[in-house]
Amino acid sequence: MAIRITIDIFSGLKNPVIELDDKEASDVVVRLKPKRALQAEETRAVPPIPILGYRGLIVEQIGTRASRSLPEAFRLTAGQLSGPELAQVPSDEDFEDFVFGKRGIIRRVKLGKDFPELVRQQVEVSREVTDKLIATLVAKKNTGKKLKAKAVTTATPVCSCAPIFEPMWWNDGGLKQLNNNCYNYSTNYRTDSFAQPGRPEGILITPATCVCAFVQPAAVSDSLIAAPLANNECPPEGHLVALVMAPGFDFHWYRKGPDGLWSHKVGPAPVTNLDNSGQIISDPRTADRGPYRDFCSFMVVKDGHVKLR
Repeated sequence: MAIRITIDIFSGLKNPVIELDDKEASDVVVRLKPKRALQAEETRAVPPIPILGYRGLIVEQIGTRASRSLPEAFRLTAGQLSGPELAQVPSDEDFEDFVFGKRGIIRRVKLGKDFPELVRQQVEVSREVTDKLIATLVAKKNTGKKLKAKAVTTATPVCSCAPIFEPMWWNDGGLKQLNNNCYNYSTNYRTDSFAQPGRPEGILITPATCVCAFVQPAAVSDSLIAAPLANNECPPEGHLVALVMAPGFDFHWYRKGPDGLWSHKVGPAPVTNLDNSGQIISDPRTADRGPYRDFCSFMVVKDGHVKLR
């Protein structure tokens, strides 16, 4: 019997995973045993669209299922369980504190001494982001108001060479979606390996090296072209992408479509054309990017030229 807990928090890097077995796994199952069904007003914890930042815990029962009251795989977000036929409050409503507390099992993730504190900060922020996002989307639904982007001016022409916004091609809920990240999507290059800038050249990106000055040259080594003066305008060849950074934590990419608007893929989550505030993205420099506060640069991808791994 074993339990695998994935912290769903990264976009560019692979999400950290903690595996527990025997007594520890049994303890987790007891803590997560469903206590009661969620009330209608409580079913608000899971973000309705993929957001940048902490998105919850993915819990998997590996091998022999330790609990029949829980599915093989499910989510825990803000003290709420969700999954196939699952919308419950766990016995331990503070389970995330058990994971992320100062003595929590987060300490087993070897991503630097500052990593646990950075995660704790994001957990708190994500709850506020999710509540605000849900309120925004509910208000728009109730008023019948459609999402609109700022007008695309003549300075932002239609990008005839850009890949079309085709989310369902990526959002298969399986191999393609789960194993391709923001870098794969922005370059329109499927590898099923969670591609990393510079990997073909042996460059290793970690949370500590997630700064613009390190990741952008790594992308150049993959044959992306730096375009710091692009100013959100379509290139004459190829398509425009944008690199942003949660410094010391993770990187993220956006890509510009043929209609002049932007979309992105948040790690293993589905592709979306909305930012963290539920707004359509006309310019990644002004979009709500959550913790990815540093805008690094625009870059150009030429079809058939990039080499990703």
